[in-house]
Amino acid sequence: MSVSASSHPAGAALAPLPRDDPFHYSRLDLPRDELWIFTYGSLMWDPAFRFRSSAPALLRGYHRAFCIYSSRYRGTASAPGLVLGLDRGGACRGRAYCVAAADIPEALEALWLREMRRRVYVPRLLPVGVGKERRTALTFLANRCHDGYAGRLGLDAAAAIIAACCGERGPNVEYLVNTLHHLDALGVHDRHLHDLLAAVRVRESR
Repeated sequence: MSVSASSHPAGAALAPLPRDDPFHYSRLDLPRDELWIFTYGSLMWDPAFRFRSSAPALLRGYHRAFCIYSSRYRGTASAPGLVLGLDRGGACRGRAYCVAAADIPEALEALWLREMRRRVYVPRLLPVGVGKERRTALTFLANRCHDGYAGRLGLDAAAAIIAACCGERGPNVEYLVNTLHHLDALGVHDRHLHDLLAAVRVRESR
């Protein structure tokens, strides 16, 4: 059964990337029968696409980090917030969604409008573990060459930004809380993110 889990249209007012853009999805060797998408942040709880099924998944070689500046959804141009990206090293547990062949074009358009407007992510097809199986999944890595890449911020620096910033989709801290709630529901305890939230709460209480 197909499921749609988007609470609001993603980037409805935005123009799509032209097909000759080097970051356009047509440059990827995408499967035609079904498409797996690995998610690790807001796409876990608010996918921008229709999907057939989902399952916990593991990606090796990259870790979840607040390393992307957000000047729209969780911050502004003058006071950018922070959102998650996949940075090099370690491993990341998240959720993989399976998109049926008929829904792939619409899913890609929605994802590119939402995630690729600034080209702050690099789309890649990577192997992920889904249960006992190995799948090739589309995911979005942090673009280290982009000026929106924040790098590896310390706990206090990241907490200061998250505690203070707000964007079109609400306070930056809500993004952190939603991520933690979803990870906890998956049975994934991300100690660094829990420590980050604790540091944010301390700042909010001052």
